[in-house]
Amino acid sequence: MKIFNTRLSTPSDVQKAQLAEQYKADDYLLLDFDTRQHSRFRAITVSGEAVGVDLPRTGVLKGDDVLINAAGELMQVIAKPQAVTKVTAANDFLLMKGAYHLGNRHVPLMFDHSFDQGSAGYALYFENDHVLAQMLENLGLHIESTSMPFEPETGAYQTGQGHSHSHAHSHSDSHNHQESHSHDESHSHRHHHSHSHHDTPVGRSNDG
Repeated sequence: MKIFNTRLSTPSDVQKAQLAEQYKADDYLLLDFDTRQHSRFRAITVSGEAVGVDLPRTGVLKGDDVLINAAGELMQVIAKPQAVTKVTAANDFLLMKGAYHLGNRHVPLMFDHSFDQGSAGYALYFENDHVLAQMLENLGLHIESTSMPFEPETGAYQTGQGHSHSHAHSHSDSHNHQESHSHDESHSHRHHHSHSHHDTPVGRSNDG
């Protein structure tokens, strides 16, 4: 089994061409946010090959991150579309209030201003949690369920880990992989840890 243990910060033109060919062959990892928080795990590429990831503890994997192993082989990570809750509001102040209450509960949040998001012009996204959704509705915010690659903000002190969810959008529709492996939505106020290790394979399996 191939083991990828290094992030490739800036792929060369030759490596970019190689990654493009691998993408056409489904030779990449389609991973949800929960999996991308781990530094060590086994996964299944979209084409069905088992691989291992064993990285230094340097933060959450982002969509379009590229991994490399000792043999120089490459593996691209794509952020997998997953069930999330979209939050919009009638005005910026109300949305800011919602963001405060979610942040106070250490909820990973993704921010969006790239689409028409109602009167405020912005939207928040978080992993589905009916308790949090009810809280926000009680505050007067608008809640709806959707599916998209989830790329939440990282800590302000984590350099080089900026918000990049828009990169995953160009990949999410071309292979119709949106059906797999959503997580249980009943967990409320959980804390995420990027350093947990597990051995269960993740990603797309041969049986779909």
